Amino acid sequence: MLTQTFHKKRRRFVKQTGRRFIKSIASFVSRQSLIKDRPIHDADQFPFLKPIEANWIAIRDELESLLKDRASLPPFHKISPDQKYISKGDSWKVFILFGFGVQSRRNCAQCPRTAILLEGVPGLQSAWFSILAPHYHIPVHRGITKTVLRAHLGLVVPAQPEKCLMRVDDQTASWEPGRCLVFDDFYPHEVWNDTDEERIVLIFDFDRPMRTFGRLVNSILMWGIKRTAYFKDAERYLKNWDESLEAAAQNAEKLAEDESYS
Repeated sequence: MLTQTFHKKRRRFVKQTGRRFIKSIASFVSRQSLIKDRPIHDADQFPFLKPIEANWIAIRDELESLLKDRASLPPFHKISPDQKYISKGDSWKVFILFGFGVQSRRNCAQCPRTAILLEGVPGLQSAWFSILAPHYHIPVHRGITKTVLRAHLGLVVPAQPEKCLMRVDDQTASWEPGRCLVFDDFYPHEVWNDTDEERIVLIFDFDRPMRTFGRLVNSILMWGIKRTAYFKDAERYLKNWDESLEAAAQNAEKLAEDESYS
């Protein structure tokens, strides 16, 4: 019991200290950035997004294969417990492909074309399909570091874009099929889907273009993040989820074989 209490207090201390440090270097990151510091960016600034947009139909096809077994897709907070404040029930499901540069081999094998396209993104950090249920609101939150930018590739977009929006700081935006929406998720942001349809995007994070010293600091920061409970918990939960799905698949195959011989 004492050990558990100690670990919880240590984790809280590390998390709070880390957040203060990351906030303190945000202005440094802005000065090191090769692009302007703004909430939403023009996707045309990033030429490496063009192949992803050009192949969005192929990406959506792989997504549709996953959706045939959507019941097995985990809600966000089941993979990353830190998201429990913004992810409730089964309203926000995810399919993780990359986490801080670490590939989920099992998941990428199911979406090989998507994985290859993502590997062409310089400084790719994380990537996942994000499936937002109708009439769900993701409360205000912010990313963990300003050293990365986030892109949303529109895959399944409700017919009423004015009712499915994201606010980033003081700006609002909606999604378009086949287009990337790029923003700085270190700014406070929230999402509404006030429609009767799902909204599905491919989310991926990549390193902010920075000067040499900024890139060095980013490398050190990412090295540190990978050693925190934030990363290790998500890595463990994803591994456990993968293993449980693998076991279920093997049991199903064994059952089918047994029935074929009965």
